[in-house]
Amino acid sequence: MSKKAVVLVSGGLDSATVLAMAKDQGYECFTLSFDYGQRHRAELQAAERVAQAMGAAQHKVVSLDLRTIGGSALTDDSISVPEGETSGIPVTYVPARNTVFLSIALGWAEVVGAQAIFIGVNAVDYSGYPDCRPEYIKAYQAMADLATKAGVEGRGVAIKTPLIELSKADIICHGHALHVDYALTVSCYQADDDGRACGKCDSCRLRRRGFLDAGVEDSTRYAG
Repeated sequence: MSKKAVVLVSGGLDSATVLAMAKDQGYECFTLSFDYGQRHRAELQAAERVAQAMGAAQHKVVSLDLRTIGGSALTDDSISVPEGETSGIPVTYVPARNTVFLSIALGWAEVVGAQAIFIGVNAVDYSGYPDCRPEYIKAYQAMADLATKAGVEGRGVAIKTPLIELSKADIICHGHALHVDYALTVSCYQADDDGRACGKCDSCRLRRRGFLDAGVEDSTRYAG
């Protein structure tokens, strides 16, 4: 019986690398993206490109209107996306986003009979997000084991975080070795409708530095 995994794919660099890693480990991958009211749809288009290019068994987009609660520069247009260095938990943090996303992924994993969920959280270049830490994933795993039929029956779904202790350069090196086409991805918090990056936000800064440190050509398309 083939191994199955639900892989959260945002359209960005990290999740594309995670999908490649899951495939390399022999998983049949069911990719999951969220239309949650984020600033631009370019990342959803990128997620679909990545899923298709990497041969996902099925790609699903779930609609959630997180703009109804706001609280983030990604879901509230009145909050500006910061450009340059930030400290502490930035305004691009979307309240409880990974908890919401993982919960839906957990439900789909039970439905398709997946043994694992892959998510590209990172605790090194993680921009201060509390739901990207190892402690959070450990706690979520404990909850998932208690909250699901699969967990109660001893078939719990493993939460896989292969990037959690890697630098951005390390992530790019791993993806490059697995032939990830990073030109398909969009990482920018405020990309234009054509998916071109601003080159100024925190996500762009981390991405640009990662390619430089990895010694890998940066295929990112920048506006202007």
